[in-house]
Formats: sequence, structure tokens, C-alpha cells
Amino acid sequence: MKVFVSADIEGIAGVATNQQLKTPGEYERFRRLMTSEVNAVIEGAFRGGAEEVVVADGHGNMSNIRIEDLDPRAQLVSGNNRVMCQLEGLDESFDAIMFVGHHGREGGSDAVISHTLAGICVNEMKINGKVVGETEMNAIVAGGFGVPAIFISGDDAYVEEVKETLLDIEAVVVKKAVDRFAAQLLHPDRAYELIRQHAEAAVSKIDRFSPLEMEGPFTFEIEFKGPQQAHMTTTLPTVERISPKRIRFTCDDIITAYKHMWGCVIIAMTATNGVLGSVNA
Repeated sequence: MKVFVSADIEGIAGVATNQQLKTPGEYERFRRLMTSEVNAVIEGAFRGGAEEVVVADGHGNMSNIRIEDLDPRAQLVSGNNRVMCQLEGLDESFDAIMFVGHHGREGGSDAVISHTLAGICVNEMKINGKVVGETEMNAIVAGGFGVPAIFISGDDAYVEEVKETLLDIEAVVVKKAVDRFAAQLLHPDRAYELIRQHAEAAVSKIDRFSPLEMEGPFTFEIEFKGPQQAHMTTTLPTVERISPKRIRFTCDDIITAYKHMWGCVIIAMTATNGVLGSVNA
């Protein structure tokens, strides 16, 4: 049995504010905690019957997990030049996908450090008219590979959001969201214990889960935070600008659509302060 783990950091036990992830000393502390939560998922997956586990580091520059601290039974996808973003490495050979340390979508609730892919540029993401966060979108893409989403962990508001789409997913709440920048936290050791237990349970009953499959074509709508971001994504000829900050495009299959979406987000991030603002030549 082969399991893919998508790992983020905002949803881990202990994290309550952005400053904890940006201040040098604090960041080192929380990347260690992130790795420990990932290791708890790996341990649970192997206990549940997994024979191979691949982890994709999915936060920021996607190079947070130190390979020397990772459970040696797992493999790590690290580094930021990726076509498939948080899903780099996922394909039809996997039996399940698990999400650890993920967070709520931009503006969806009081989820801790809520955002969608890139807080600097994305206000809202829709697939075929439905507003989605990162986990729901990634689960739909995994469904395109025939891979079911079986496990999530994060704060209570995030779990509630995801369960609107993935009703039966195994879930662990590691903190209670008070506000976007405040939370009531479980001790990390308690969180690891719960994650191990529920990850094992999810993998051991994997046959009960079905991929989140949708019929194409797939129309993405993205609302950006600034009109300059939407404007520059129209350098892609398939992108239609439907309002000052909102774009739309359609692809026949979800994998192509996801790559297209990620390309638009990359362009939008670059355009935030002008695409050639720092170029001298």
C-alpha cells in the first residue's frame, strides 16, 4: 500500500500567529514541530498497513522539513520549483492521500492563519462554481488520479470546512480556532498521539474511502487581491478576465486545470508589485 502525505505548517499544534513562522528563531522551532507531526502521520500510516510513504513539503518555499529529522521509512519531496505545487509526486500508483498541518481557506471562517495557496494574492478560488480551499482542491485533483483523501489534521474550523465536502474523512483537531491569529492549543505530544491513532485508523480502513471524482470540463475562477494580479494572468491566452480582480479559465481535465491554476497564482504573486520592478537591465 502506497500513501502520499501533503504537509503544511499553519495547521499544526502550537501555531497561532504568522509571526511564529517568520521570526528566525521561532521558525526553526515550528519547522521542528511540523516535522514531528509529519512523523506521527508516517508512523500511523505504517501501523495501518502502508508499505511506502511519500511526503510533499507544502508550506512556503516547500523546504521546511529537514530530511535528517524525518522518519527514515518515508521519502520527501522538497524544493519550490514544482509544476504540481503541494501534490508534486502524486500519481495513479498511490492508494491514498493524507493532509497534515493544513488550514482553512481565505475568508471562510475563523480558521487559524486562513488563506488559499498564496495569502499575498488569492481572495477566493472556485471549481465549477464551488468555493474551495487548498485541501478540497487537492482532494479533487487526487480524485483525478483515482486517489482517495482519507485523513486531515488542523484546527476545528478547518476540519468543519473540509467535512462539508469530505464527509467521512478521518480528522484530528489539534487546536480550537479563536480568531485568525489566536487559538486554544493542544500540547504537541497529545496531538502526535491523536494523529498516530487516527492515521492508523484511516489507512487500516482504506477500502471504505472513495476518490473525490468530478466530471469535466473544469472551470476555475480565481479572485485576486489586486487588479494588477488578475491583469497579468491574461498573458496566458486561455485566461479570461471577468472583473477587475477575477479571472476564469476552463480545461478538459483536472490535472491540466490544476497546473493552469498554479501558473496563474505564480504570475499573480510576481505581479503584486510589478513584474519587472527589480530588473535593471
